Amino acid sequence: HTGEKPYTCSDCGKGFTKRSMLNIHRRVHTGEKPYTCPECEKSFATSSALNTHCRIHTGEKPYTCPKCEKRFGHAATLARHLQTHNGEKLYKCSQCGKSFNRGSSLMRHQHIHTGEKPYACSKCGKSFLDKSSLITHQRIH
Repeated sequence: HTGEKPYTCSDCGKGFTKRSMLNIHRRVHTGEKPYTCPECEKSFATSSALNTHCRIHTGEKPYTCPKCEKRFGHAATLARHLQTHNGEKLYKCSQCGKSFNRGSSLMRHQHIHTGEKPYACSKCGKSFLDKSSLITHQRIH
């Protein structure tokens, strides 16, 4: 644990402790994505990115909020959610007064009032208020 990074990327100079990590990093520059989703053919540079992506299709949600038991498919989404239990909610809906801790959450909420459903299924045309509902719907096709 000396912090030494003897393996350096010749393209950008970023250093790595292991050659295998450098080889994975090189895919950023080469565009190589050897891991392909069997459901939708989307490709990924790492097997872990593919595994995380596959949760979209399986609906698996391995991360649970310790405060409210809500479940999430990604650790980053849980981390963002945890902010709802802390801190101030600076974004307030002018229609109903509900407050949010992120501007993007307020914008998504406002679709309830406008009736706008910006996420449409490419297979059948049905529209949804949010992307997660569209993804859930697409599993039926």
